[in-house]
Amino acid sequence: QALYGGAELLINISASPYYMGRGQARERMLRTRATDNTAFLAYCNLVGGQDELVFDGHSVICGPQGELIARGKQFAEDMVVADLDMRQVFRWRLYDPRRRKRAREGAHTFEQVVLPPLQAQKERAPLSTQVTPLYEPTAEVYAALVLGTRDYVLKNAFQKVVLGLSGGVDSSLTAAIATDALGAENVVGVAMPTRYSSSHSLEDAQQLAHNFGFRLLTIPIDNTFQSFLDMLAPVFAGLPADVTEENLQPRIRGTLLMALSNKFGWLVLTTGNKSEIGVGYSTLYGDTAGGFAVIKDVPKMLVYELCRYRNQVAGYDIIPQRVLEKVPSAELRPNQKDSDTLPEYAILDPILHAYVEESCGPAEIVARGYDPATVRRVIRMVDRSEYKRRQSPPGVKITPRAFGKDWRLPITNRYRPEL
Repeated sequence: QALYGGAELLINISASPYYMGRGQARERMLRTRATDNTAFLAYCNLVGGQDELVFDGHSVICGPQGELIARGKQFAEDMVVADLDMRQVFRWRLYDPRRRKRAREGAHTFEQVVLPPLQAQKERAPLSTQVTPLYEPTAEVYAALVLGTRDYVLKNAFQKVVLGLSGGVDSSLTAAIATDALGAENVVGVAMPTRYSSSHSLEDAQQLAHNFGFRLLTIPIDNTFQSFLDMLAPVFAGLPADVTEENLQPRIRGTLLMALSNKFGWLVLTTGNKSEIGVGYSTLYGDTAGGFAVIKDVPKMLVYELCRYRNQVAGYDIIPQRVLEKVPSAELRPNQKDSDTLPEYAILDPILHAYVEESCGPAEIVARGYDPATVRRVIRMVDRSEYKRRQSPPGVKITPRAFGKDWRLPITNRYRPEL
């Protein structure tokens, strides 16, 4: 209708949320639409965070042959301007066989809005247009996380945030994003070591806080942990120690973080990544307790990539290199490693991606070369953990299918694919 009705400029006012790669796909689509209609197209997209969604801006102006005339900034407000020569539309449409075919079929009526002519303008210099370069993929994700965190905190009337700092890669990335989003003066880290915490964990947390310039509180919790063990000893008598005792530690930490939140009005940021949340490798009312989950949609391998990117931007290891090199561990028992419970993340992440984001069944995933027993195990863990995800805080969506609104499984009437 735009083509046959004679429209020369299409204006698209949009609120299109971000996920990885969507900006480029959207831009290709808009350029195709401009070509389809042999018209200029001005696309204006919302920018900012809204709960789990981030709107990335990335407004564009396209020409009648799909050429990119101007592009605005990603993840920031911007003014996109261009001089458009409407004679181009007339010239190109002379060669468009669709208009000739439509004319033969007969006249059609279209609703038109006639505006009074603008006052004659004085001669002026042509406007300069800007095609802002796009972020590289990793930088784009990092910018989305910063914007989503900043807007969630500030739009919900918080000024400061607090998070547990373990010296691990997840809490280090979360702290980096929070500092870039809010400023170091508005971030408080809390180290809460126990008997199972390695010496380098506390050292790395201290070094990270020093590098970014935010305040670090150290609150040892081993005495509190022992008090819980003593309190429960008569009830647990004769039973072997297991994950129950391990989970007391993150629950104590969660209680302390919420106490700081209550006392000072700080928003608690949780630090779990998508890989852990996907398979339920977390403690309910422990490390899941908080107000906003910054990296809940970031797979573990991407966490490392984002940390390396942040170090590259800084020009030095602002996130200590030892954080990136150490074996992932929750440090809830002696010599614990994540791989004791989970497949290696290099294997886990692609399986999760196939199952969650591509909706692949077990057979399809196995056909990609993965061990059948591992695939079945991962899928069972994902399905069994739905009840935990329902009780976790919102976080920034950066993938096409994030846990939350994009993903719902029944808890009671459990869905089970053929395993």
